[in-house]
Amino acid sequence: MSRRLLLEGSASSGIQVDCGGGAIGRPETEPAFPKFTVEIRSRQREGGRPEWDRPTDITIRNCTVRGSVRIWGMAINGQGEVLKRSSRSLGHTERAQEAAPRRIAIEKSVLLSAGAIPLYVGPGVTGVSLTGSQIRGRSVSVGVYLDAESAGNTIAGNSFDIDTAREVIAVDGSARNRIIDNTFRLTWRGGIFLYRNCGEGGTIRHQTPSFNTIAGNRFDYASPLHSPAISVGSREGWRLYCGEDAGYPFGSSADNGDHATDNVVENNIVD
Repeated sequence: MSRRLLLEGSASSGIQVDCGGGAIGRPETEPAFPKFTVEIRSRQREGGRPEWDRPTDITIRNCTVRGSVRIWGMAINGQGEVLKRSSRSLGHTERAQEAAPRRIAIEKSVLLSAGAIPLYVGPGVTGVSLTGSQIRGRSVSVGVYLDAESAGNTIAGNSFDIDTAREVIAVDGSARNRIIDNTFRLTWRGGIFLYRNCGEGGTIRHQTPSFNTIAGNRFDYASPLHSPAISVGSREGWRLYCGEDAGYPFGSSADNGDHATDNVVENNIVD
């Protein structure tokens, strides 16, 4: 399949895509932002209730995705205008999660990127699983991004052999995730970083990167001098844009710290 795959709203719920070893996307190029090879997104209703029409229970298996997979609800990333407005009041995490897709599974597939982030789990998305798959190619950022207010996602039994400009997995204000039994082939950059991206784009981050489990992973480094395989609380407010969400008595507006607490890190191997 050389075309992109777009699954939008509840009409896409329950869909199973089995490529049988085939591919989605073009081998010579990948879509330019804001288009993606596979896009699973919610749709905002006009005057309806609930306000967001979201897809759930989608499975993609046995596919080679040439490019990127993006799953999102209120906003395509953490700086969207609707998301920003929601973040200005309490209850934002719950609103973002109610608006976003949930229970999306990617199984036994290959995510092959030529520059884009292979898998971007957008704000508020819950219940994504990436299992038994290969993440390959290169990314100008990370290999997997778990964005603010997302939660309860599973990354298990995968092989990461991707050249990234940053760490391989970013857990940015995302909670209750399980990152287990994966293997990472790395040069010198980091493996899994937990932090809260304070203030970027003026959006207040409410949730902290907490209650995550990182266990049973193996990190194979090509260089003896390298960034940490796992960093819990990797930023702690050290970004120039942290003040862009100032003026509110909650979340990252009140405190730029990561507050990465109650995470379990165990039985990981670094070579």
